[in-house]
Amino acid sequence: MAHVQKNNKNLSLSIEEDSEEEPKLKYERLSNGVTEILQKDAASCMTVHDKFLALGTHFGKVFLLDIQGNITQKFEISSVKINQISLDESGEHVGICSEDGKVQVFGLYTREGFHENFDCPIKVVALHPQFTKSNYKQFVTGGNKLLLYERNWLNRWKTCVLHEGEGTITNIQWRANLIAWANNVGVKIYDFSTKQRITNVLRDNVSLRPDMYPCSLCWKDNTTLIVGWGTSIKICVVKERNATEMRDLPSRYVEIVSAFETEFFISGLAPLADQLVTLFFVKDHMDEDFRARPRLDIIQPLAENCEEISSDALTVRNYQDNECRDYRLEHSEGESLFYIISPKDIVVAKERDQDDHIDWLLEKEKYEEALMAAEISFKNIKRHDVQKIGMEYINHLVKKGDYDIAARKCQKVLGKNMELWENEVYRFKTIGQLKAISQYLPRGDLRLRPAIYEMILHDFLQTDYEGFATLIREWPGELYNNMAIVQAVTDHLKKDPTNSTLLTTLAELYTYDQRYDKALEIYLRLRHKDVYQLIHRHNLFSSIEDKIVLLMDFDKEKAVDMLLDNEDKISTDKVVEELADRPELLHVYLHKLFKRDHHKGQKYHERQIGLYAEYDRPNLLPFLRDSTHCPLEKALEICQQRNFVEETVFLLSRMGNCRRALQMIMEELEDVGKAIEFAKEQDDAELWEDLISYSIDKPPFITGLLNNIGTHVDPILLINRIKEGMEIPNLRDSLVKILQDYNLQILLREGCKKILVADSLSLLQKMHRTQMRGVRVDEENICESCHATILPSDMAKSFSVVVFHCRHMFHKECLPSPGTFHGVQFCNICSAKRRGPGSGILEMKK
Repeated sequence: MAHVQKNNKNLSLSIEEDSEEEPKLKYERLSNGVTEILQKDAASCMTVHDKFLALGTHFGKVFLLDIQGNITQKFEISSVKINQISLDESGEHVGICSEDGKVQVFGLYTREGFHENFDCPIKVVALHPQFTKSNYKQFVTGGNKLLLYERNWLNRWKTCVLHEGEGTITNIQWRANLIAWANNVGVKIYDFSTKQRITNVLRDNVSLRPDMYPCSLCWKDNTTLIVGWGTSIKICVVKERNATEMRDLPSRYVEIVSAFETEFFISGLAPLADQLVTLFFVKDHMDEDFRARPRLDIIQPLAENCEEISSDALTVRNYQDNECRDYRLEHSEGESLFYIISPKDIVVAKERDQDDHIDWLLEKEKYEEALMAAEISFKNIKRHDVQKIGMEYINHLVKKGDYDIAARKCQKVLGKNMELWENEVYRFKTIGQLKAISQYLPRGDLRLRPAIYEMILHDFLQTDYEGFATLIREWPGELYNNMAIVQAVTDHLKKDPTNSTLLTTLAELYTYDQRYDKALEIYLRLRHKDVYQLIHRHNLFSSIEDKIVLLMDFDKEKAVDMLLDNEDKISTDKVVEELADRPELLHVYLHKLFKRDHHKGQKYHERQIGLYAEYDRPNLLPFLRDSTHCPLEKALEICQQRNFVEETVFLLSRMGNCRRALQMIMEELEDVGKAIEFAKEQDDAELWEDLISYSIDKPPFITGLLNNIGTHVDPILLINRIKEGMEIPNLRDSLVKILQDYNLQILLREGCKKILVADSLSLLQKMHRTQMRGVRVDEENICESCHATILPSDMAKSFSVVVFHCRHMFHKECLPSPGTFHGVQFCNICSAKRRGPGSGILEMKK
């Protein structure tokens, strides 16, 4: 709970927080003219309008005040206490009643008015909300009865008793067509449109004196009435009655939607959205003479209880002398302003806005939340205010020692203010935290002076080589004087010449300064991975012609790929020349060259034979197979010298010496499988004979031949040559396989024969159908012999035409006589071109 205390020196209010919960309302004392009034008099009632305030006093005076508390008008109404002031919605008419029975209703800007003196105190008066309009000239008064005053068309006031007999009426609230009032028994509501009383809400605690603990009434809207009495609160809703339930009942009824008890006595009520603002009179039950500070609570009504949202104890003047009836709560609906009225003090409460929220966050040192709130409200807060909050936050973080967070916040807070940036940099230097702010400095279009960046680089160079290298990589070179930093790094290298971090950083500085040769030299010396990127990016191929060995020693694969990708810049001959003394590197280069293109580097193929034999035998045989430019004799010589059997076999077969190749397979490799595969590849009967002859006295070879020879050579040739009594492993299985292979061959032949017969028959039938078709002959066709039209111009004359299946046509008399064979006539043209005889199919005569 917050305690609102007064400050006698400046008459202002301050709030002291007992918890971390932010208050919902803020307070200030209504001063100026009010201060002067309450020094001599005491407030008895007040009514609030959006435009002004109307204050009544115990000495019978009414003051009109502006919202700052300045007096604008003063009315001498009576010599005793003003009980109630009522204003219509327009604020143009006022109703006043006093303890001596006086009632006055008059226009603030007109001469019209009503003045009446009653013989009893009038506790309350209420004007019709639309009193300004001529047909709504009505008001009610409350003393020992509820009286309605209406002005008729003769401009006279007519009086009507709406209710009496239940004690003094202490409160009246008029909203639209509904009048609510409270007396000693309870609360009633009168429907002015139907002239009916529609409810009676009884008072709960009848032990409390109504004059000491008066009822508080407040309309939330045109149909919702809030009733507070003693420690009880009820929320009543006026509803329309169903037509079927009417009978003799009023057309409206009241439903109590919420009813609950409170801890303290209620002095006033006001709505705040769906919540309630409640003014409590706090009294100690153990000590009847003790008066605590009044409380202003915001509560959330529920069906049978409420939830406290906030609670503030108000230190108003002379609160120790006040009773529950001495406090009142009035509110301005338009601006959510709440006025706490006591005899010697008037306090204004209002909802806290975003600025108040930010002030509270700053007070609680919740700078991050304050900065976020300020940025969200950027349209309503000046930029320098946001920056001011941010600077307070940064100062707070620095004070706590959270330098990294403080430096990170500089980006958001300082923005484009270069002066502030430089001030912060010097502050971080003073506290020895340049490293913290270095990564957040501006480095785009907006930049600080080069001296700032150089100062930070020098600081890193003295204490942190890695951090220095990181800044050089991340910062654009134009931020600082590159030559000055190069000189500083060079000076440090004199003390530590092998420091790889400094050397790498120096290479980067040289690169930015376009001194690529020096950068390349350092990268090669360090075997740095960025050397290839540097060469590509800056086209340094002319600079690496004498450094090819160094590049390949560093990374063969990357170096070779780079050289092959840029053959137009560094020729193959140049690379071979540079690698002449390093054959193992030369082989890597020539091998990749060959893989890319078998014909490039063909003049080095003879040289590659020896390189493959020395450094990469697994790829020698594929090279010999794919190359069409290597000398076979040279290759055979090298392979024989090194006893490379497989390669020698391949070369012998390629040179036509298959029998010698087969012999090496059988004698040196002793691999019947390879021998059989070799014989299959060559498909030479003599090789099969040699293979059989070599294998005939070797049972394992015979088994291999029996398992594989069946589909290439007649097995009988092998079987007949096997000596009697020779033990052959798995002979039975081998013979079974031969028979199975033979049966398979027979089946394949029969199947092929059937397919051949079927295809031949199908083609024959197709040819027959084709030859049975008619052939169109008209005047456009010509004789292939005389080249005249095939049909005579006079169709009445007799003629004879021969048409062949090849579509060649002849006059019968033009057809050469040698075109017959065994009574069949053939087309001479097709026979001469060897395209078939083109036997005749049609002879036309007429």
